[in-house]
Amino acid sequence: MEKLNREKLNRLVDKSGASLISIYMPTHRMGRERQQDPIRFKNLLAEAEKRLLERGIRRPEVVSQLECAHTLRLDTDFWQHQSDGLAVFTSVDYLEYYRLPLQFEPLLVIADRLHLKPLLPLLSRNGHYYLLALSQKQVRLLEGSLFGVDELDLQDVPTSLREALRFDDPERQLQYHTGTNAAGAVTGRPAVFHGQGVSKDDGKIDLLRFFQKVNNGIMEMLAEEQAPLVLAGVDYLLPIYKEANQYPYLVEEGIEGNPDELDAAQLHLQAWKIVEPTFTADQRQALRRYHEMSSAESQVASNKLDKIIPAAFYGRVETLFVALGSQIWGEFEAGKGKLKLYQEYQPGSQDLLDLASIQTLNNSGQVYALQPEDMPDGAIIAAVFRYSYEG
Repeated sequence: MEKLNREKLNRLVDKSGASLISIYMPTHRMGRERQQDPIRFKNLLAEAEKRLLERGIRRPEVVSQLECAHTLRLDTDFWQHQSDGLAVFTSVDYLEYYRLPLQFEPLLVIADRLHLKPLLPLLSRNGHYYLLALSQKQVRLLEGSLFGVDELDLQDVPTSLREALRFDDPERQLQYHTGTNAAGAVTGRPAVFHGQGVSKDDGKIDLLRFFQKVNNGIMEMLAEEQAPLVLAGVDYLLPIYKEANQYPYLVEEGIEGNPDELDAAQLHLQAWKIVEPTFTADQRQALRRYHEMSSAESQVASNKLDKIIPAAFYGRVETLFVALGSQIWGEFEAGKGKLKLYQEYQPGSQDLLDLASIQTLNNSGQVYALQPEDMPDGAIIAAVFRYSYEG
């Protein structure tokens, strides 16, 4: 599946043009519901066509606007390989999509910029994690959320011990076998190494070298990430990988057992038990801090849009809460610090909740994208500032 990272997010942020279309919808991995996904997508495209025509855009231009999206709709193989949610961004001769482990509510937004707020749970720490499944024969990196995990395509990450070390010691041909498990067991005995001059210490050194190469690839893939990373592997492998690890958000507790014998759903179930308390605690602590610091006279916390938007743009927001499923259309002139609000979308406007969220993330702040009922003060947006916004 596709990994959504900060670099790709910035590319989406920078995309601009007349009538850019952002589509979000839930999808299904299997069963009858999966067969209905392309129909639901077709219905959203029909709604997009209707809205574009209502804006006075000529039909031939509307057809051109939706051509790439309809090509995707007719791709049978594409619909056979889905995750929990689909995000599609499209315009004339432009199509970008992400199949993600996040259940989106159906949403269609047409504006001069892409609508990105539904992606925030996968770009902040509230519910987004990675899982590294390790064995000598196979390495898998999975991206997860509350809803499930998707396996990511490994690029410069070696996927087996043999692959990692095959060019390191041409004189020494290392052979090994991993042993067998008792019926129903999920853990295996340590690997047995064969070869001239190969000792138990040599085997551990080889594993450490292997994991150092894995770590280098993981560090490149997860650059700028702050999401927890959970390890899965037989018990003797985990401490060796921790010795090689440089990723700062590695979780101490891991999943012990042979991950090659567990499918994605089983790995997700065990990983979520490990990371969920951290997510819950972090969110509760952030909300508690907001309530402690907010008051009618507070200068370090606010739920006022005219205070939050400039603060986010200028890097003063430490923690931001935004409501999913809501939009506030307007414009912010950074040079003048001037904020304009509109009742509905106007050409040149953008969703100010999107703007605040992206600016906060780009300035190393924390964003919590919450359901409306979970928002502090019942507000659509709220923030804790790094320092007084009047200072």
